[in-house]
Amino acid sequence: MRVFVAGAAGAIGMRLVPQLVARGHQVTATTRSADKVDRLRGLGAEPVVVDGLDAVAVGEAVALAEPDAIVHQMTALAGKADLRRFDTWFAVTNKLRTTGTEHLLAAAEAAGVGRFVAQSYTGWSNIRSGGPVKTEDDPFDPHPAKNQRETMAGLQFLDRVVPAAQSLEGIVLRYGNFYGPGASESQVELVHRRQFPIIGDGGGVWSWTHLDDAAAATVAAVEHGRRGVYNIVDDDPAPVSEWLPYLAEATGAKPPLRVPVWLGRLAAGQVAVQWMTQGRGSSNEKAKRELGWRPAWSSWRDGFRFGLTDSDRRSPSSSAPEAAT
Repeated sequence: MRVFVAGAAGAIGMRLVPQLVARGHQVTATTRSADKVDRLRGLGAEPVVVDGLDAVAVGEAVALAEPDAIVHQMTALAGKADLRRFDTWFAVTNKLRTTGTEHLLAAAEAAGVGRFVAQSYTGWSNIRSGGPVKTEDDPFDPHPAKNQRETMAGLQFLDRVVPAAQSLEGIVLRYGNFYGPGASESQVELVHRRQFPIIGDGGGVWSWTHLDDAAAATVAAVEHGRRGVYNIVDDDPAPVSEWLPYLAEATGAKPPLRVPVWLGRLAAGQVAVQWMTQGRGSSNEKAKRELGWRPAWSSWRDGFRFGLTDSDRRSPSSSAPEAAT
């Protein structure tokens, strides 16, 4: 297939392009930075410099590539995470998830593209009531923190617009919290500095996704995915009180500090408090059933020990994750 990967120079894209190429696909890979062109070419893709918010440039790039499928991986998170100003931190990413998606869908329709796969997220966005693990049928959190409302609206936009596109197979992949080469470094650094405490009881449940598993699920969606929304997470949703001390121990750090909710709110804000005390995990059963995908890193327990960097990477099966065939 001819696959157009928008935002290919990001953390997922750099793991996705090699998997697509290895499976025989012809990849056109976009980036906003000319500095990343050589790296993308080295992965076996045909690089194109394009701004995802420039409708004309996007349309021209897609028309020239004549793809069978488009993968939307465009994000724009840079610098230190800012949970206090979450929507500000995600401002450009939110535009890429809304306006950028509209540009890509319009280009896809004009070029007769058959399949469209878009990156989304599952985690803090889940409703914070009921059981600890949510499916794609459960609602979004109706009461997100005030400074997450715009970001929530971007996620809801993807769910509403992409599968509704009539002229193509629209697929939304809700990835969990990322880890792996290119995604773990800043978090591990905070853990080692003891700047990532457990707030309150740490009862918030998180679902994790290794970057290679996210890429493998994306390949499966490109090759035979059906219209809809899918959670792409591992098999082991767990509370902060369980996975955070494990991450510290696995990376040789001291145990995380514990702080009361009032101090956590004062120090880190409402987003951090809700996420770490009330968060809900996500089920991957639909993705396994309908995409034929299984996470090679079925649990963050192995992933945190052996999958954080390329240098120490050893999957439980001693082989690279593969997309379903």
